[in-house]
Amino acid sequence: MAAPLLTLRDIGLTFGGNPLLEGAELAVAERDRICLVGRNGSGKSTLLKVAAGLIEADRGDRVVQGGVTVRYLPQEPDLSAFATTLAYVEAGLGPGDDPFRARRLLEDLGLTGEEDPKRLSGGEARRAALARTLAPEPDVVLLDEPTNHLDLPAIEWLEAELKGMRSALVLISHDRRFLENLSRATIWLDRGRTRRLDRGFASFEAWRDDLLEQEEKERHKLDRKIVAELDWLRYGVTARRKRNVRRLAELGALREKKKTERRVQGTVKMAATETEVSGKIVIEAIGLSKAYDGRAIVKDLDIRIARGDRLGVVGANGAGKTTLINLLTGQLAPDAGTVKLGANVEMVTLDQKREALDPNASLRHAMTDGRGDIVTVGGESRHVMSYLKDFLFSPEQAGTPVGVLSGGERGRLMLARALARPGNLIVLDEPTNDLDLETLDLLEELLADYPGTVVVVSHDRDFLDRVATSVIMSEGGGRWTEYAGGYADMVAQRGTGVSARVIDKPAAAPKSSDAPKPAAEAPAKKRKLGFNERHALETLPARIATLEAELAKLQQVMADPALFTRDPVKFQKTADAITKAEAERAAAEDRWLELEMLREELEG
Repeated sequence: MAAPLLTLRDIGLTFGGNPLLEGAELAVAERDRICLVGRNGSGKSTLLKVAAGLIEADRGDRVVQGGVTVRYLPQEPDLSAFATTLAYVEAGLGPGDDPFRARRLLEDLGLTGEEDPKRLSGGEARRAALARTLAPEPDVVLLDEPTNHLDLPAIEWLEAELKGMRSALVLISHDRRFLENLSRATIWLDRGRTRRLDRGFASFEAWRDDLLEQEEKERHKLDRKIVAELDWLRYGVTARRKRNVRRLAELGALREKKKTERRVQGTVKMAATETEVSGKIVIEAIGLSKAYDGRAIVKDLDIRIARGDRLGVVGANGAGKTTLINLLTGQLAPDAGTVKLGANVEMVTLDQKREALDPNASLRHAMTDGRGDIVTVGGESRHVMSYLKDFLFSPEQAGTPVGVLSGGERGRLMLARALARPGNLIVLDEPTNDLDLETLDLLEELLADYPGTVVVVSHDRDFLDRVATSVIMSEGGGRWTEYAGGYADMVAQRGTGVSARVIDKPAAAPKSSDAPKPAAEAPAKKRKLGFNERHALETLPARIATLEAELAKLQQVMADPALFTRDPVKFQKTADAITKAEAERAAAEDRWLELEMLREELEG
């Protein structure tokens, strides 16, 4: 068996108090597809940084085979030192790497390469960082939450790109469908240690639950043994002195084992604060329309949302999902049409922008907005830290500034704030960002049992399948269509998933002094060959020549009349290789001819 490309052995690391990593292990072999899973705060990102060589562990070994290239995608990429996104991506290339691939990846991800990094959104920065990480086609790719801030078309593009790469992958993600589609092995980081399952994420949760059940049985046995030894200590200590000393020592060891044992982190306890029941019809929109700068965001939309509905809103970035939500909830006035909210509707919202929290405010202050230490949840008054313990915050964190919380902790805090408010309509904009899988499970259960109405914007396909009773999707041009069921049901009905939004520039309004001339329309802007098309035109002839050379060699092997008798396996492999190379050559020739004719048409 070949040696792993990258190995971590017995990694130990402590920040402050308890050890974060205790004997963690990771072995990445050629073509591996590994997902790294664990609770928020368990040390997944830290372990990935150790693997990338960005953090030095307190103990343990990091071994990388000679000549092996490793690339790491951070959760929060920093592009500030570069003038353009292309300069940022090209800076990650090594000697001999293909600069055309850097440009191609940027274009596939919806960027031109000329963007100013200082003006990028979170999603655009993530796309540029993905292009930089993948462009060199490294031997090992380490990806920390690669789907964060990406829309569905970009997530599905990334899946296809990673499947086609020869690189070994280690992935951290909260997106179940993404992990299921890509992983072939799972590393579970739990209480500082790693355990490996040589199957993909689809098998992980049942395996984890079996391990935890076995651990609970072992803990129960330990408790019973301590009780038995204590009983002996009380009533049987008059036996032989030497034996007594040994058993007392064993009892002390059992007590120490129980005391130092690291237990599984607690479970988030979620409950939404309910108010009086809303009317049967919660939201009704008729002929709803909204446009910005001449581009239709919503056009002639009719929709009715009834009590108990769970509506998922999907579409590419920039399609207008948040605008649609604001129109339906009355926070934004439409250009045309009407929106009517039903009787007794009380709305609770969760904004996707975590920065809405004051980074300098303490955890306690952020929860109560500075109004004391008591929150009212479900009609009961509770101390703020007692309530926050349900969301896995410790009392010691009460004075912690929000700005130092992890992304997952900020996500849990926003959920705690939202669910403490009374309401019968919950509006969630990207609630799954940064939440760990266990917290996602509980959020899904809460929404499934919630007696009110839910409207949720999400790019998480699995989450939508588990929560939504219907999905409304942007079809382009301001058109929105509602489909029964979750995301998979929508794909089955449409035949395709979400497509990337085509960016149209609105037509400039004519100047008042320029009267329109019906007979002389402005000529349409001349189409040019795209970057991928130009690159294909330049490289396809060389590819065709290479395939022809391969075919010549293969045909020379087949010319041996005794080959089939002497080595039938080699004969069959050579015949299959000839068939494949001929098909590739024909496809390359057809594509080159198609592009050459297009070039002549556009330039002629």
